[in-house]
Amino acid sequence: MKHWLTNVLLETGEYVKENDTVGTKVELFNLEITDGYISQIVPATQVIDSPNEVTNMNGKLLLPAFKEMHNHLDKTYLTLPWKACVPVKNLKERLDREAQELSVLATTGKQRAAAMIEKIVKNGANHIRTHVNIDPYIGLKNLEGVLAALDEYKDVVTSEVIAFPQHGLLRDDVPKLLREALRNGATMIGGLDPAGIDNSIEPSLYEVMDIAQEFNVDVDIHLHDGGHVGYYTIDKWIDIVEDAQYQGRTAISHAFSLGDVSVMEQHKIADRLAQQQVKIMSTVPFDLRRLIPPIDLLTEHGVDVHFGCDGFYDSWSPNGSGDILEKATTFADISRKLDERSIRQTLKYITNGVTPLDANGQKVWPNVKDEASFVFFDAVSSAEVIARKPSNRVVMSNGKFIN
Repeated sequence: MKHWLTNVLLETGEYVKENDTVGTKVELFNLEITDGYISQIVPATQVIDSPNEVTNMNGKLLLPAFKEMHNHLDKTYLTLPWKACVPVKNLKERLDREAQELSVLATTGKQRAAAMIEKIVKNGANHIRTHVNIDPYIGLKNLEGVLAALDEYKDVVTSEVIAFPQHGLLRDDVPKLLREALRNGATMIGGLDPAGIDNSIEPSLYEVMDIAQEFNVDVDIHLHDGGHVGYYTIDKWIDIVEDAQYQGRTAISHAFSLGDVSVMEQHKIADRLAQQQVKIMSTVPFDLRRLIPPIDLLTEHGVDVHFGCDGFYDSWSPNGSGDILEKATTFADISRKLDERSIRQTLKYITNGVTPLDANGQKVWPNVKDEASFVFFDAVSSAEVIARKPSNRVVMSNGKFIN
């Protein structure tokens, strides 16, 4: 099926302004979409005489669809009556509080997850990596609800579903339950604070890798542990990845400890992360009490960094909107990205590395044969989108408008 999009604004390069700052060149084009992929890109001056559907985009800026790379579809209170969080003193108290309501929430798992997916998709993401609680309290009930919700959106959103031991891996029958989850729809294995929660770093990490290899799945480990305990955990995980030859198949989420150590240690571990292709999934928490990983430093070393919204409106926090663009905006703000080029490059953290222009301002996207998954904005550059975060968006996934 063919479909033309006319008067689409694309970034084509850079120019130097009179004040010696860099601006972004843009031009209007027409794009032909065939079976979910770009089949032609021609200047907007070319008249489109086609029997197929034609949609005038009226000069909207085209950006690649976003990727939500750290989320918890099973946790949200969306669709339920409003309630704020109960304050706690530490992570263990929060986990205890969450455990108390798991069985009650499980009955609405599908509807809550679906509401969360709806928000994420309308904000521009067509891929979701979600962690799903697998625990001794309700077993696989959360997984069942999340998978049912994702199935309803399978035509517009792709997903990775991580079997996540939120309440500890080395307890009860959790390893057995995780294996059961991987037999019943989960596509990845997770882990949680081998020191802070499991109280046993090496056995916890080795158990995660054993399960990953048994099912031939990728890994994404939550690591909130800070300081040198967290640093040691990451360093040890890299050893395990290297020994197992699991390069390119694992990630550390949060990784706050990377912001807690010296710059020399940051450079050292960044080199190791890059060599073993261990990704970092940051939720860019705007929390003055918590350091975030040195994202710019990691990127300079070639570490693959992605952003995610984490959970929102749940037992952990009443805040959040499910807008992954907010994470790029927050990072650009707190890291003082002020010029056009540096703001623009922040986009890569929410698009799986895809940007219209490369770091030198050369056009690299979109191209014929690229997937037709986009977000359209009333803006003149990706830098404006990140800095101003326009709310009016049109989303296309695999050649289909979805809002």
